[in-house]
Amino acid sequence: MILQDKVALVTGGASGIGRATALAKLNEVIAFGAAGAKVVFSDIRSVEGEETADLIRETGAECLFVKSDVSSEADVQALVQKTVATYGKLDCAFNNAGIDLAVKPLHEQLIEDFDKIMSINARGLFLCMKYEIQQMLTQGAGVIVNNSSTNGLVALPGISPYVASKHAVMGLTRSAALDYAKQGIRINAVNPGGIATESFDRALMKMGITADDLTAMVPMGRIAQAEEVAQVVVFLCSDAASYITGQPFAIDGGYTAS
Repeated sequence: MILQDKVALVTGGASGIGRATALAKLNEVIAFGAAGAKVVFSDIRSVEGEETADLIRETGAECLFVKSDVSSEADVQALVQKTVATYGKLDCAFNNAGIDLAVKPLHEQLIEDFDKIMSINARGLFLCMKYEIQQMLTQGAGVIVNNSSTNGLVALPGISPYVASKHAVMGLTRSAALDYAKQGIRINAVNPGGIATESFDRALMKMGITADDLTAMVPMGRIAQAEEVAQVVVFLCSDAASYITGQPFAIDGGYTAS
C-alpha cells in the first residue's frame, strides 16, 4: 500500500491508460486504488466515467468522478477544488487527458486541428499543472506525472501537431520540475509507445498501419498493456521515487533505444 492515505487525481480517466491507473485493481496489476490512494478522476465522457467509477467501487476503494474539460480553466480549477473539498488535500496527479487528430503532412494540416490538439494536450496540461501546483504549494509537497508519448522524445511522419503537443508536455514537465524542486513538488513524465487501448487502435487506422507493423519496430516484439503504464505512474507518485524529478520515462519496449 505504497500510497496509503494519499489522494490521487487522474484526468482522462474514463478509458485506456487513465482508467487502468485509476482502477483499484485490474488484472492483478497495482494502480492508485490498490496502492491505498483515494482516487479522483475526470473525463469529458460521463457514461464511461461512471462506468470507471463503478469498477473502482466494486473493489472497495474510494473514488470520485468529476466531469471536466481540461481545456477549460474554470473546469480545471473546479476539479482541483472539488478534490480538496472532498478529501482535504491533493497528494499526486496523473495528467493523462489528451487527443490525436488527422494524419497528413504538415502543409495539409488544418489550423483548427492544430489549435484543438494544442488546447487539450498542451494548454490543458498547463492548466492542470497550474492549479495542482497551487494546491500542493499550500501543503508543502506533491507529485505530478504527465502523460507525454514516445512522440515527445522522437517523431513519426504525418502527425506534426500531435508530436508538437507531446514535445510541449516534456518542456512543461522539465521546466516546472526545476521551478518547484526545492518546494517539495516532484514532476515527471511517462512516454508510452504502442499501448493496447481504443485510442491506439484508432491511431493505427488513421496512419494506415496494423498492430503487427508497429510490433515489428519494437525490440521486445509486443504491444504494451495499459496496466504497464499504470505501474510506472504509481511508482513515480510513491516515496520510492523520492529523488526523481524532471525526467521522461519511456515505456516502449525499447523503441526509442533502437
